Amino acid sequence: MSLIMPEPDAGVLARRADIVRALRAIVPGEGVIDDPDALRPYESDGLTAYRQPPMVVVLPETTAQVSAILAWCHAEGVKVVPRGSGTSLSGGALPLADAVLVGMAKFSRVLDVDYDDRLAVVQPGVTNLAVTRAVEDRGFYYAPDPSSQIACSIGGNVAENSGGVHCLKYGLTTNNVLGVEIVLMDGEVVRLGGRQLDPAGLDLLGVVVGSEGLLGIVTEVTVRILPRPEGARAMLIGFPTVEGAGQCVADVIAAGIIPAGMEMMDKPAIHAAEAFVQVGYPLDVEALLIVELDGVGAECDHLIDKVSEIARANGSTTLRQSMDDAERMGFWAGRKAAFPAVGRLSPDYYCMDGTIPRRRLPEVLETMRELSERYGLGVANVFHAGDGNLHPLIMYDANIPGQLDRAEAFGDDILRKCVAVGGVLTGEHGVGVEKRDLMPEMFSDTDLKQQQRLKCAFDPKLLLNPGKVFPTLHRCAELGRMHVHHGETAFPDLPRF
Repeated sequence: MSLIMPEPDAGVLARRADIVRALRAIVPGEGVIDDPDALRPYESDGLTAYRQPPMVVVLPETTAQVSAILAWCHAEGVKVVPRGSGTSLSGGALPLADAVLVGMAKFSRVLDVDYDDRLAVVQPGVTNLAVTRAVEDRGFYYAPDPSSQIACSIGGNVAENSGGVHCLKYGLTTNNVLGVEIVLMDGEVVRLGGRQLDPAGLDLLGVVVGSEGLLGIVTEVTVRILPRPEGARAMLIGFPTVEGAGQCVADVIAAGIIPAGMEMMDKPAIHAAEAFVQVGYPLDVEALLIVELDGVGAECDHLIDKVSEIARANGSTTLRQSMDDAERMGFWAGRKAAFPAVGRLSPDYYCMDGTIPRRRLPEVLETMRELSERYGLGVANVFHAGDGNLHPLIMYDANIPGQLDRAEAFGDDILRKCVAVGGVLTGEHGVGVEKRDLMPEMFSDTDLKQQQRLKCAFDPKLLLNPGKVFPTLHRCAELGRMHVHHGETAFPDLPRF
C-alpha cells in the first residue's frame, strides 16, 4: 500500500482482547467478529487498491447499541470507522489496524412510509433500490439512483452525498434527505431535520450529509419520495466527435431543458457496455448521449423534438428513441453496467470522480488522452454529462509492478486538471483516502483548518474515521489557538478575556 495512514496505537492493540470482551458485552451473540479470516471481507471497500484488516468488527442492531459502542470507545480512546455496504469508491470505509469497524448492515428495515407527506423513514442499511421497491406499488420512487443502487445503502449515500443518473433534475442525496438520527462520538443521540420540509435553526443536516463518517454514525434517515412521472422517454444520440456531444449537452441546458438524466460515454465505454448487456448501442460513434425526458405525454413529445433538433445541429449521426418502458430501461442498463463492463477489459480499474464546468469537457477529455499516452494506461469515460461529473475508469493490472502507482498518478493528474478548469475534486464519491492528499489543490491551509474546526465541534478527540479527508489532521487544541503575527494579535484594540 503506497498510501500513508495514521500509525497504529500500540497501547490500543495491546488491549485488543479487552476491547473485544467489552464489545461482546454490548452486542452479544454473533455481533462481534475478531477471527482474522472472518475479518478479511471488511479489509477494503470499493476502492480495492488499498486494504487493511480491521482490529475488530462490531455489527449492532439498535441505536442503543451504537450509542453504547461509541460511548465506550470515546471513554477508552479507541478509534471508530463506520461502514455501510462497503461500495464506496474513495476508501471512506477503509479500516484502521487499531480501530473498531462499526458495520451498519443489520439496520435494514423500512420503518414508515407516509404517502400524504411523501416521505419514508428507513434504517441506514436499507439499500437504495429497496426504498423504491417499498413504495413503487403506490406509484412513488426514491430519485437518487447511483449505479450501485442494488447494493449501496442509504447510510452510505448520506455519508458520501451520492448522486446517480437522475440527479441532474432531482438532485443528489442532500436534496432528498429530510432528516437523520445520528449518534455522536460520545454516545449522544441527536435528531437533525425531520418530516418537515424546512426545519428551523442552523442547517446541521446539510453538514452531516456528505460528512464521510467524520461527525457521527447515522442510525435513521427520513427521505423524500416522489410520484413517478406520468411518462418517461429515453434517447440514444451518437456523435462522431466528443466535442459535438459536449456542445450538445451545453446547448440543451442553455435552451432551458432539464432532462431527468443526461449521461455520456466515450467509445471504449460504449463498446464495453454493449458487449456486456447488448442493448443496441451504436458502435460507430465516438461519443454517446443517453437523454431521458419525463412528464406528461405532450411535454415529453415536445422536449424530444427540441433535443433532437439541438442534437442534429451539433452533428449527431445516430438518434434513437425508446418505444416503451422496457426499452428505456434497456438504454439505462448499459450505462449502469458500464463499470462492471470495463472490468472485462482489464484485470483492475481505478474509478475516478471529479466535476468540471460543462463547457470545459472537450479540453479535459483531450488532456485525458494525452495522460493516457504518457502513462501507458487505457481509460474509458462515463459521465453525468448534465452536471459535469466525470467518472474516468483507468485500466491497469495490479500484478504488474508499477502499474498501480502509474494509475494513481494518472488519476491525480486528472483531478488536478478538474480543479484547474474551475471544477472540484469530487462530485459524489467523496474524498476518503483517494483524494485526501489532493485537498490542498483545491483548498488553502486556512480553508482546511476551518473544516477541521467543524469536525472538532462534533468529535474533539478525533476518534471518528481518522486518516480520511484531511491530508494533515491538527489536534483540536492546536486549531483553537490564537494566531499571533509579528508579535501582534488580530484586532488588538478589542478586550480579551
